Amino acid sequence: MDIDELDWNQTLRDQWEFHWNHQMRARLDGLTDDEYFWSAVPDAWNVRPRGTATVPVQAGTGDFTIDFAFPEPVPAPMTTIAWRLGHVIVGVLAMRNAAHFGAPAADYRTWEYAGTAKMALEQLDTQLDTWLTGVRGLGEAELRVPVGEKEPFPDLPMAALVLHIHRELIHHLSEVSLLRDLYQHTHPATNGAPR
Repeated sequence: MDIDELDWNQTLRDQWEFHWNHQMRARLDGLTDDEYFWSAVPDAWNVRPRGTATVPVQAGTGDFTIDFAFPEPVPAPMTTIAWRLGHVIVGVLAMRNAAHFGAPAADYRTWEYAGTAKMALEQLDTQLDTWLTGVRGLGEAELRVPVGEKEPFPDLPMAALVLHIHRELIHHLSEVSLLRDLYQHTHPATNGAPR
């Protein structure tokens, strides 16, 4: 294929969509609430019923909050599947959907965090759909436009943000898969069908 004929938008989306459609989405099927909230180590950051956390910052509205601290401790705390999904849904996707694609304003402090694995996966699917619909609508000229003050590196083009978000999704959802594997191997009595 001639590089001048390359559909850059499709190429950017393929980076994520291939991973999601052929590897990741199936790995999330059947996620249980026990897995969602399970802590592999004591004091891991989690999504918790309001008022039950012992961390400095309990962000969110509704019945559940997500654990945080500012500045983040060193080393960073271990996190649960619930926390990682909350981070992906809000910090990676919803905030960018609001900043770039006209979605409702979103941030860690005002988000209504999912109290079940099913609800978290529904939120993830919704935010992914919004993100991909927004990206799909970007022409080649729009992919070259700087992202502006809504992002930490305002001079980078939108294409760089798309690549960054896709890397973040692959990174964090791979961590979720690893935690699922660890849960399956440490809770043999609750194992479902092998994935």
